[in-house]
Amino acid sequence: MKMLNRSAITVKLTQAFVDWINELDEDSDQLTLAEVNEEATVYLIPEIEDEDQLNEMLEEFYLNILENELKSWEEDESLWPTTLDMALFQAFLQIDPSVMVFDLDFQNSLQAASMDDLEEAL
Repeated sequence: MKMLNRSAITVKLTQAFVDWINELDEDSDQLTLAEVNEEATVYLIPEIEDEDQLNEMLEEFYLNILENELKSWEEDESLWPTTLDMALFQAFLQIDPSVMVFDLDFQNSLQAASMDDLEEAL
């Protein structure tokens, strides 16, 4: 087992985010909070030791996280909320931090790929 020099946050959607998703296409079956949170997104972040460091990290990266979560439901940015600020981030997303992160995969080393590079390949 390898301990990584990272912490992590698990991001789940709030009811406000689900309401926004459902407003995108009112003709489709309406999603529930439980349905959208069956799978959560995990972001590796710089190591943190306390809530102050978590808040500093969120202040730095909230826009990247918020945009990624919005884009996973709607690629057309013109349909996104007009103001993408910390208040919207806090209203739309629930954050659960994990201070220690371990890698249990002994056979494969970690690899990184830029999301921009992946999008260009598609």
